[in-house]
Amino acid sequence: MTQLGLVVAQFNSAVTSEMRAAAENAAVERDATLSEVLEVPGAYDTPLAADRLARREDIDAVAVIGAIVTGDTDHDRVIADAAAQGLTDVSLDRDTPVTFGVSGPGMSGAEARERKDKGAEAVNAAVDLVEVLA
Repeated sequence: MTQLGLVVAQFNSAVTSEMRAAAENAAVERDATLSEVLEVPGAYDTPLAADRLARREDIDAVAVIGAIVTGDTDHDRVIADAAAQGLTDVSLDRDTPVTFGVSGPGMSGAEARERKDKGAEAVNAAVDLVEVLA
């Protein structure tokens, strides 16, 4: 049974709570266990939490979920780029799959709500990677 860590960004929680539910359902469907769920303030904060989980011997992979909605500036792109690069670095540095279920940037709140399945996609990708790399 695959042991997963889950990192959930709380910013845009109306969306990320639904993403979390989709992730939990996907874990059950894939016969994976969510060993620990860490809630962090926002997507920018996910790499440190993912790193803490990836360091653990009892975690096979980490799925990360969040929603980055566009605003009046390009700040959403800065946040998305930093989060994606940070999570990639964690995965490579720890030799542990870290999957990116963060929707955005460049989307509205309505578009973010349409992408709640990103939570399930992140869990499915994590389980798939564990199986491929075993």
